[in-house]
Amino acid sequence: MKLYYYPGACSQAVHIALRESGLPFEIEKIDLRVGKTERGADYRAINPKGYVPALELDNGEVLTEVVALLQYVADRRPESLLAPPWGNFERYRLVEWLAFISSELHKQFGPFFKGATDEVKRQQAELITRRFEYIDRRLASTSFLMGDTFTVADAYLFVMSGWAKMFQIDTERFPALTAWIKRVASRPAVGEVLVTEGLVKK
Repeated sequence: MKLYYYPGACSQAVHIALRESGLPFEIEKIDLRVGKTERGADYRAINPKGYVPALELDNGEVLTEVVALLQYVADRRPESLLAPPWGNFERYRLVEWLAFISSELHKQFGPFFKGATDEVKRQQAELITRRFEYIDRRLASTSFLMGDTFTVADAYLFVMSGWAKMFQIDTERFPALTAWIKRVASRPAVGEVLVTEGLVKK
């Protein structure tokens, strides 16, 4: 498998999941400004949507959208416990978290990336903060979003917490969330991803 990624983008969640799973994979960075892979290929020929992530499978199929990729990776290595099995009610709890993170956090950062006015950014920051407040209440009673086990939902949320820091949205007011961020950042797979993507020094 090959993951097409951009450092710090939502593709990082899939990168973390792949490292956590132990599955063999390659990565190739995308220059989103010009739509080229680091090897010079036209990225739109690989993923016509033009954004990351995209996962090229061993059979040549290309799968896109972070929520789909996270579950695909988890299901390829069920013993990793990155997702509960289908048919188990907890799987629908996982989907619930992935949907929440995708719609109520991920998409709410859009104005920050698109040069919105300061007032729009302020409003979005307030909305995002309320979402983190909800997550903090959940994490006050559990180690990870789904309980005692790290799942792909945690990988996705970790990227969103990084975006909050990048855009100076204060998450340190939330003690459970702050402790969770440190707990996830200390995982070896997460550390490897941050180093590989050039976001921290080894």
